[in-house]
Amino acid sequence: MGKLTVPDEGAMPIPGTIHLVNLEGTMTAKHAKGARRDIVLVPAPSSDPDDPLNWSPARKALSTACMCVYTLMVGIASAAIYSVLVPISDSTGLTLADLNAGTGYMFLAFGWGCLFWQPLALQYGKRPVYLISILATLGIQVWAPYTTSNGQWIANKVLQGFFGAPIESLCEISVTDIYFQHERGAYIALYALLLAGSNFVAPVFAGFIADGQGWKWVLYWCAIFCAIGFVFLFFFMEETNYNRAPIVGLASEPQASSLPASVAGDDEKRRPASPDVEAVQPLPENTVRPKTYFDKLKLWQEADIRKPNQLGGFITRPLKFLTFPVIAYAGFSYGSNLCWFNVLNGTASLILGGAPYNFPAWAVGLSYLSPLVGVAIGSIYTGWIGDRIVLNMARRNNGVLEAEHRLWLFLPSLLLIPFGLILWGIGAAHGIQWFGIVFSAGVIALTNTIGLQLSVSYCIDSYKDLSGEAMVTVILVRNTMSFAVGYGLTPWVTNMGLQKAFILAAFVGMAQCATFLILVKYGKELRRRSAPRYAKYVEKVASSGMLH
Repeated sequence: MGKLTVPDEGAMPIPGTIHLVNLEGTMTAKHAKGARRDIVLVPAPSSDPDDPLNWSPARKALSTACMCVYTLMVGIASAAIYSVLVPISDSTGLTLADLNAGTGYMFLAFGWGCLFWQPLALQYGKRPVYLISILATLGIQVWAPYTTSNGQWIANKVLQGFFGAPIESLCEISVTDIYFQHERGAYIALYALLLAGSNFVAPVFAGFIADGQGWKWVLYWCAIFCAIGFVFLFFFMEETNYNRAPIVGLASEPQASSLPASVAGDDEKRRPASPDVEAVQPLPENTVRPKTYFDKLKLWQEADIRKPNQLGGFITRPLKFLTFPVIAYAGFSYGSNLCWFNVLNGTASLILGGAPYNFPAWAVGLSYLSPLVGVAIGSIYTGWIGDRIVLNMARRNNGVLEAEHRLWLFLPSLLLIPFGLILWGIGAAHGIQWFGIVFSAGVIALTNTIGLQLSVSYCIDSYKDLSGEAMVTVILVRNTMSFAVGYGLTPWVTNMGLQKAFILAAFVGMAQCATFLILVKYGKELRRRSAPRYAKYVEKVASSGMLH
């Protein structure tokens, strides 16, 4: 493709500020159909039938199903042991502190492993990375029951985190490959539902398996699920990598509307594009032979093999993106919310399996149905409902969507985070009725899902053209924080006691959540200041044909 011309800073559009709704019917960009025909399609699709944005609804649904199967299988394998930590400790002699530290190392590897797998996926294709990841996870689950020392346990968890890392940062990009801006929130919420939901549903069946077949079979069944997932992905997962022109840094002027008169109205006046808004324009026409089924089964697509090697840039840029305040905030927000998820999982077996509740393993697992309900509610709120709230905010803002609009969905978490943590910790310290403990777990899971979806969406909405690498930065921050909490969780709760520890956690959680208000006020200015550097990186990636 031709060299991308970056405009001067004074006229440079702000990444994450997009003219999403064509209220006056004066833009020539492609639009959605039906009742939403005034919504501009962002990114602009090409005419290539194999452009993932042009796929049929059935083809997109199958791709989404593959992403869901991968997330569910690898997610279950990462969390199935949470309700059987005590039986594992009794059988192996490893302490709960050792087991929790191992899962902490796993989350650390989940984050830093993205620096390896994400560049490979963007360079050579997402399909082979997904297949390698789920196959390796299968083997690691078969090995796990035979780890008898702390060193072996940590090694197993580190490898599981490394090979499972694509679940953290690649699935979100698979969503952005095939869905438009106005659709993205719902499908990232679906990913959040499967990611968080798998972590809560796994302990449910793990408890029953441990009681009926022994805790080792919990891991064997995880391997079986991964095998089923691998076969499904091999035959049905399609590559979604596609090089397209960026929507930022391109000079364009909206022309007379191509909408029907009923939408566009009689006034077809041209109006100049605002320099603050990312330009949207149709892409050049392409004539490409559609892929056959056997073309889709290839591990590597010819277009990915022919691209110049950019692995070095893909590895180093996520580290440079730590200097982008918006991306750093997204990682901090995601990590802070995940911390409470780790606190819940790390103490569930300890609290419910000990006095006064004395739940057997199956009952500890069954209590995870409450977090599963919380995850479902959170996904509906941030996805289906959230997309409509954000779209209405864009309409009231003269059709312009600001990335910070979605952050307002954090408001319920300001109260729900401290409420859930206080009820969980103080309730357990005073031995309240078990339903209160289980209910609080659902509240914590609800806030965790809200934090997951909103943090990821804010990053992608702000820097869509480089979201594949920006998400690695987010996950590095998130999982490093998660590792720190997992590593120190048991000593922290043991030394402070449940009541004091969770009072502190409640106030810290509320303060962390309130930081979204800072981004609501200053986020756009931070994005404006980052525009020159962002455009420079987009130009570099686009010139090598690696823009997705």
